[in-house]
Amino acid sequence: MSEAAKGHVAMLAFSMLVAGSFALGSIVANEIAPTALNAVRFLLAGAVIGVAAMATGGIPRSTWVAPWRYVVLGGLFSIYFVLMFEGLKTAPPVSAAAVFTLTPVLTALAGWVLLRQITTPFMAAALAIGGAGALWVIFRADLAALMAFEIGTGEMIYFVGCVSHAIYTPMVRKLNRGERPLVFTFGMICAGFLVLLAWGWPAIRATEWTGLSPMVWIAIFYVAICASAMTFVLLQFASLRLPSAKVMAYTYLTPSWVILWEIALGNGAPPFAILGGVALTAVALLMLLKQR
Repeated sequence: MSEAAKGHVAMLAFSMLVAGSFALGSIVANEIAPTALNAVRFLLAGAVIGVAAMATGGIPRSTWVAPWRYVVLGGLFSIYFVLMFEGLKTAPPVSAAAVFTLTPVLTALAGWVLLRQITTPFMAAALAIGGAGALWVIFRADLAALMAFEIGTGEMIYFVGCVSHAIYTPMVRKLNRGERPLVFTFGMICAGFLVLLAWGWPAIRATEWTGLSPMVWIAIFYVAICASAMTFVLLQFASLRLPSAKVMAYTYLTPSWVILWEIALGNGAPPFAILGGVALTAVALLMLLKQR
């Protein structure tokens, strides 16, 4: 398997795991402060990745050269996650997912500004097809629901987070100095935890940790291990092997994964017409996989 193909497989897994954070995040967003939840998330994820890094070659001293790099990356991801949960307090999950589909286009712009990565007309067409398919899935093949979409406060808050996420992807390639993905991710998570600790200390102190519901703890452990530790490494891995726009194009698969999450959580299967949107996202991915 080529290095580029490995990057595509990594992003396939990434999109599936990220979808779970939408499903669970919408359930617990109003039960715990976003900064408190994400501080614990980064702490747990850092412990897991730190152990994994030590077990697979260690963490060399050279990792900590220019630590400001990790502060930049950790800060960007901290902003994204906090604003995601802040937005989900008032934004319906469907609307938030619609905002998330803007991330690939934002990433393509960030990739051009930071790395001069060019989005060809062919890739732009793929992004457009994928975006159309994702919106069709998000609004459950309901044109009336799509036309009635209005931007609320929660959606605007989350959009700012998506801008931060889009900048993060090309910054990984720009700031990495040859560190292994696990090691580089560990440095980013450590910095992100310190940023969240400073940012959210009042909320962290005010949280009644022993009084949180089991669902909140399930969400915390899921986002820490599956939607943080694992996805951080997958995103770092893929960002070093694929152009930024291709990396974030896998965002278009997230709504389809969300449908499967909803079925698993007992929310029922979607209308058959939604499969048309799933097919469009598949076409977009096939176009991006094609070497042009």
